[in-house]
Amino acid sequence: ERLGPVLVLRLDRPEARNALTWSMIAEIGAAVVAAESDRETCVVVITGTGDRAFCSGMDLRAYAADDVPSPEESAVLAAPYLRLLDGAVGIPVVGAVNGSALAGGFELMLGCDVVVASADAKFGLPEVKRGLFPAGNGTFLGSRVALGVALELTLTGDSMSAARAYDLGLVNAVVPPDQVVTHALAVAERIAANGPLGVRAVKELVRLGISDPAGARARLREWQDVVFNSEDAKEGATAFVERRPPVWRGR
Repeated sequence: ERLGPVLVLRLDRPEARNALTWSMIAEIGAAVVAAESDRETCVVVITGTGDRAFCSGMDLRAYAADDVPSPEESAVLAAPYLRLLDGAVGIPVVGAVNGSALAGGFELMLGCDVVVASADAKFGLPEVKRGLFPAGNGTFLGSRVALGVALELTLTGDSMSAARAYDLGLVNAVVPPDQVVTHALAVAERIAANGPLGVRAVKELVRLGISDPAGARARLREWQDVVFNSEDAKEGATAFVERRPPVWRGR
């Protein structure tokens, strides 16, 4: 669903707690790639259908039935989706976590840049309870929270409340269930109102600053040349002087 400069992607399998299938993974990845290359799309919001679950992870019924592609096929199908999990998508992604986010659903949430969560939601990485492990970046949780907390969550597979997720900094806001999407859209609109080049630069540099500080410093100089010499930079200054909203061109 398009709402001006915001594209809303909705996981729509409420009967299966919005569990992921390989076709969904491919479709989500394709939709994000399309949004990234669309000059009219400034922000993506990802949410789920219903109030029980944002996403419960991979569909284990399909997995148990061996309904999975070959390793070669799965690598191709998952590549765009994995960019989302890695935070490598060029435009901001806001998670509207309408219900519980578990296993791959929790990892999908971690790929979002800003997260608004339902007060009723639960969060966790229960893969070890099924003889698996969180292979969609869940094992990198220690880059987001204290090591002891990351090990507790991944080794026990236990769930935590939205309040604890907020205290740990994993979500940005906790709101009543019926306000999740509205609140997330308000955040997305505030982001979309800003200069698109500056927003892209900020997203990349802040994330890179955590994983590769030296690389972030090099990229900062490159982004500085692009952004500070752009038409949008001139427009931002002019609009400020003229006391009017800027009209961005993304160049």
